[in-house]
Amino acid sequence: MAPLQTTRPTLPQELEPTRKRGRPRRKIDSEELLDVVERLFAQGGLEAVSVERAAEELGVSRATLYRAVPTKERLLGALLHRMTGEVTSRSLEATREDGRSPAERLHGLMRVHFEAAVEMRDYMFVFFDGSRLEPDDYAVWRNFSHDYERIWVATISAAADAGAIAVTDPQIAARLMIGMIVWVSRWYRPEMGITVDDLTAQAAMLLGGPLG
Repeated sequence: MAPLQTTRPTLPQELEPTRKRGRPRRKIDSEELLDVVERLFAQGGLEAVSVERAAEELGVSRATLYRAVPTKERLLGALLHRMTGEVTSRSLEATREDGRSPAERLHGLMRVHFEAAVEMRDYMFVFFDGSRLEPDDYAVWRNFSHDYERIWVATISAAADAGAIAVTDPQIAARLMIGMIVWVSRWYRPEMGITVDDLTAQAAMLLGGPLG
């Protein structure tokens, strides 16, 4: 397998809208902006997200935010960049070869994925068909999906080679696991009282027993 070339999109710490002559420049913290977008998703789903609402929540003028992020699609693209960057970083850390067994690394990757499905449940599915994204942002999503699957395939293959799990096709197994865990974002509700560790343990049982 060729070395994994995982793209980790990053955002600038500050979004600086183009300053019009005679007006002071206003800086918008990108992390604060994306926190606002996540809150809007939690409050009312995709329809609640807009540049106008985000500006109101941030306490800046609409014109200021429009100059930095001109469309709703660009807001979603910025959130996508943060999401894919976080998930990739966590996954690479969970599967790093640092003395843990292949089973332990697979367990860690499963937990990362469950954690992301729970934390990002309000907006994860928005990105799947790409219809709400600009073409360059959708390309980021496609590249991330490809690279993320490769992390899973490599981790499952190592666990299978070590005899921790029994699979005949690591790629199919990876796609089944990813799909199963992503679906959690559709049905999970905090009031269920189910923890990420509970989800990970149950999924491990489906693979034939506790991992890690």
